[in-house]
Amino acid sequence: MAGVAVATAALVIVLSVFNGLQEILQSLYSSFDPELKVELVRGKSFEVDSLLIKKLEAINGVKIVTEVIEDYAYIRYRESEMVVIIKGVADNFIDHHRLDSNIVEGNLKFHDKGVNYAILGQTVKHILSASLEDNLYPLQVFYIKNLKASTINPSQLYSQRNILPGGVFSIEKNYDENYIFMPLDFVRELLDYGNKRTSLEIKTTSTTDVLTVQADIKKILGNRFNVFTNKEQHKDIFRLLQFEKLFTFLALALLIAISAINIFFSLMMLTIEKKKDIAILGALGASQRLVKSIFLNEGALIAFIGAGIGLSVGALVCMAQDQFGLIGMGVANGVISDYPVKMKLTDFVYVSVLIVGITFVVSIYPAITASKGVGKSSIK
Repeated sequence: MAGVAVATAALVIVLSVFNGLQEILQSLYSSFDPELKVELVRGKSFEVDSLLIKKLEAINGVKIVTEVIEDYAYIRYRESEMVVIIKGVADNFIDHHRLDSNIVEGNLKFHDKGVNYAILGQTVKHILSASLEDNLYPLQVFYIKNLKASTINPSQLYSQRNILPGGVFSIEKNYDENYIFMPLDFVRELLDYGNKRTSLEIKTTSTTDVLTVQADIKKILGNRFNVFTNKEQHKDIFRLLQFEKLFTFLALALLIAISAINIFFSLMMLTIEKKKDIAILGALGASQRLVKSIFLNEGALIAFIGAGIGLSVGALVCMAQDQFGLIGMGVANGVISDYPVKMKLTDFVYVSVLIVGITFVVSIYPAITASKGVGKSSIK
């Protein structure tokens, strides 16, 4: 019982941790990435006009369509410099409210009194030592043009514009150290994109099924475009997490199987010790079926009590971890300090079915062996 309880509790706790990690990742990505993202299947940019935007906005469930231009650029601020990903977004990007709770300095604004502002990742801000209060020193943004390297004038190899830092966001290390949000018009002129866009970001209404909207958008855009949900934008990471959860489940299921082997040997020893008792039951008229059921019930009793204790302990540990943060992740300046947990009913069901199934299998042979002793053992 103790072996089954420990293995069951461990399995429930680990599965809950994987659920918590998945939820944390999903919340982080939803803070940065849109509910739906439209990109070309092949190619980097595509033409966008007002007619296309109106068609998308007319789809039932579509609330906001935001035009985006995203590319690498070279940034210089006073004596500091680095390469970042600049993300030019239309003004209605603010209406997505994805960065509202992640602004740690300044304000979420792209324009104020005719002046353009950029929203920097927190690590980008620290590397550049950028100041939000000092308006004398703007960010210098350089973009390499697609020109021949043999041009006589080096200044023709790149375009350059200045913009003031207006705010700082902090979501996750990968975003904080690579991204700067800028107004769409500013980036369009810097990159000389004209009507071209690298993607469209779509926000849906709260009462609409995202998958239904995704299907409707695909019908309008055709096969030239991919329409990704938030989860599909990071499918490799989520798939990896699912594989890790699966293999962890199988590894811990092996522990339960080992515990079940103990049940097997315990029942086998019981059949040896109880030969006389089995013979007495046979003399009293007990059938082989009755004796078999007794040993099957014995195995089930061990399994159910052990599993019940394990499920209860696992649930209590998960609740304590969620409430008090018993075990930390050991990562300084991380997104979260303690291991996240999220219990799911399906995990409890799978674990219970697994235990019942394994226990039933290992109890069959001892039960059959014991039932054969009915009427064959002599009573002395």
